[in-house]
Amino acid sequence: MADKPILYRKRLIPNECIRLDRDEILLRNEHLLVTRWHTIRPKKELDHGISCFLLDKGWKISRFLTRKDELICWYCDIIDWTHDTDTDTYIFTDLLADVLIYPSGQIRVVDLDEIADAMEQELLSKSQLCLCMRRLDALLGEIYASTLLPPLESYWLL
Repeated sequence: MADKPILYRKRLIPNECIRLDRDEILLRNEHLLVTRWHTIRPKKELDHGISCFLLDKGWKISRFLTRKDELICWYCDIIDWTHDTDTDTYIFTDLLADVLIYPSGQIRVVDLDEIADAMEQELLSKSQLCLCMRRLDALLGEIYASTLLPPLESYWLL
């Protein structure tokens, strides 16, 4: 096993698979991967963040920050993933549905139209769609119960 695992972010829309070789791995175990990163493509506000990949749940919860370390939002991706133990390579596939949680408490579910587009273009399988919807439902359940972010608080400080 390599000292540092190889990470890829795979997107369906747009179709791309990007190696995340600049991401710093802060913690890794069989259930969790925590990374610190800077944006791949410069954004107006978003500069950097920390992501917690909750492998058992199929979620990537990211803390999006400005250059001044001000919180923009928590960005929650629904993901699927594979891990090749021989090469210690993870491929994290974005299943399109996202949930944004703002510091004000506002919650937005976004990119559901991309799921419809992906189904029409046969980029997303029926099993991936079902997995996405179940994981989205479980994520929203934790968000509405206010049980999602408190357990992750210690990871934001790594």
